[in-house]
Amino acid sequence: MSEIDPPPRHPSRPQPLGVYVHVPFCASTCDFCAFYQTAPTADGVDRFIKGVADEAALIDWMRPVTTVFWGGGTPGLLATGDIIRLGEIVGGRLGGTAVEWTVEMAPASVTKARLAALKEIGVTRISMGAQSFQPALLEGLGRHHTREQIFRAYGRIRAAGFASVNIDMMFALPGQDEAAWLADLDEALALAPDHLSTYCLTFEEDTKLWVKLSQGQVKLDVEHEARLYETTWARLEEAGYAHYEVSNFARPGHACLHNVNTWRMHEWIGLGPSAASQHDGWRGGNVADLDRWLADVAQGRRMTEDRAALTPALLVEDALIFGVRMNEGVDLAALRARFPQAPWHAVAAIVARLDEAGLARMDGDRLRLTPRGRLLADSVGAELMHALTEAVPNEAVVGPC
Repeated sequence: MSEIDPPPRHPSRPQPLGVYVHVPFCASTCDFCAFYQTAPTADGVDRFIKGVADEAALIDWMRPVTTVFWGGGTPGLLATGDIIRLGEIVGGRLGGTAVEWTVEMAPASVTKARLAALKEIGVTRISMGAQSFQPALLEGLGRHHTREQIFRAYGRIRAAGFASVNIDMMFALPGQDEAAWLADLDEALALAPDHLSTYCLTFEEDTKLWVKLSQGQVKLDVEHEARLYETTWARLEEAGYAHYEVSNFARPGHACLHNVNTWRMHEWIGLGPSAASQHDGWRGGNVADLDRWLADVAQGRRMTEDRAALTPALLVEDALIFGVRMNEGVDLAALRARFPQAPWHAVAAIVARLDEAGLARMDGDRLRLTPRGRLLADSVGAELMHALTEAVPNEAVVGPC
């Protein structure tokens, strides 16, 4: 079972509100990364921070923010003064202290000065992208840190006294067998992080690894990936980590609340180029280009990409797709109370099909994936999307920006 708080049920209780800031700067591009990024320059960083302030001024902040997440890119590349400037913009929307404030960092960018600046603005959680402890595997991913930098960075983060620390790891890497993955897991466990995210390598279009795959330099092995998933789940649960989502594990009280609230289809506001938002009746993303995003903000525009109205059908569809990835499953009774106008006849039909296929089971009011279903979570999500989109094919509405 997961170690996360249940969703709020009282109708008068304020719902969670998250803020995601996309910091698009990276010193180099990893071979697997498809996120929008650009090289950092003093002028570019300055314009970005001013742009975040201008974008924040366009938003109707109806209630205080509860969780913050800075992703990228590499937010940890920002200079200490820029961390403080960006933190003041975000911190002014908290209405007090954030329940959780996460910042992603790369091992090579972790310094005592940056950590002190992050503590000063109220950051509570650091997520460090280690990926692997083995030099050859790091090189194959295009990562430019060393295992020694991982250990040094982790020691500095712990010494700084953050409430929670996550380590990101990746498996099914080219040239990585099961023994090599278990060795990496054991190295991560020896550090005793509060949270571990373990991601199966995916080949995204327009990345260097995608090119290698298309040229036959690397190959997919689905059975190998499934074995590594199962090995990971068993090893981390044995080590005392609650498996609360397909790829995420936490000590009690350390699940990532920002992500959990997103998976439960609560509201979040995205700031920065390529950042997505789900807020005030709309979902959409900012353009994935620093200069074009700045131009949009200057014209009073945001969420210009893939903009759609938040209909009950869309919210239920995504609550199911993301919710079943969590080990707690989805409380269908609570979801129906939130969105009574959703196509529940279609939900009942797809639940029955998943049950018949042995991919999911009803546990009281909760829909949970079976162990086999968790291995096929992406396929289950695709089937849910197809079934519910067919039920309400024309619900999405594009509106003014």
